Amino acid sequence: MSPTGASSERTDRAGQAVPVDPPGPPGGGSLDKSGRKIRDMFAAVAPRYDLLNRLLSGWLDTVWRRRSARALGLGRGARVLDLCSGTGDQATAVGKRGPQVAAADFCLPMLALSRRKFARLAARGGGSARPLAADALHLPFAATTFDGATVSFGLRNVADLGAGLAEIRRVLAPGGRLAVLEFAVPRLPGVRQLYLFYFRRVLPFVGRLLSPSRSAYTYLPASVVEFPQRDRFVDALAAAGFADGRWRDLALGIVCLYQARRTDP
Repeated sequence: MSPTGASSERTDRAGQAVPVDPPGPPGGGSLDKSGRKIRDMFAAVAPRYDLLNRLLSGWLDTVWRRRSARALGLGRGARVLDLCSGTGDQATAVGKRGPQVAAADFCLPMLALSRRKFARLAARGGGSARPLAADALHLPFAATTFDGATVSFGLRNVADLGAGLAEIRRVLAPGGRLAVLEFAVPRLPGVRQLYLFYFRRVLPFVGRLLSPSRSAYTYLPASVVEFPQRDRFVDALAAAGFADGRWRDLALGIVCLYQARRTDP
């Protein structure tokens, strides 16, 4: 875990070499992350999105989302934005802890699948969640609207990461909390090689078998490698006006949980 934006470690505690996180390419990378491209890709996988998430993560994605909701640390009555909400799993995990959640995404077929989950959440009492069509780069909310925000496995799909983080900061109240889940490349020798083989060979093959979109599960590993990881993402948070940025590896480093707070004006 790193509480600062210092450069990535190059050795482990035993003095053994540890691979440095891949650098984010200059200029935002070479992948096509235009709004239409991303929206159409997720619309195509929407019907089987939850099933594939469970199968390909071994059901760990639900554990990670609960961990993120707990890390946010907000309870009944708090206002939370869940950005890139998709089918609403993260918004539901946050809502179960009591907050009122705005679940924002610009892919309507994904959002449509969240309604049943949100209805079950409302029937339980406590928190609530409602789906809202919104672009991460142009959020339809007034400044300082929310006490907290979550983004799970979505920021690497935003065409302009810096602008997306700036929008999140804008809609957070001063001191507002941010929790981000994102895939990462493990740094442990052996685990790293096994993960990359699975990610580049096995996952696209399984995705093609179960999903109508052949490109979505080749885009996934490419987008993960391209995304700034660990200390580099903490640096991006600081540049966007967030303080106390830190990260923690989950599941041997295949996922990172990032936390930060909006600085005062």
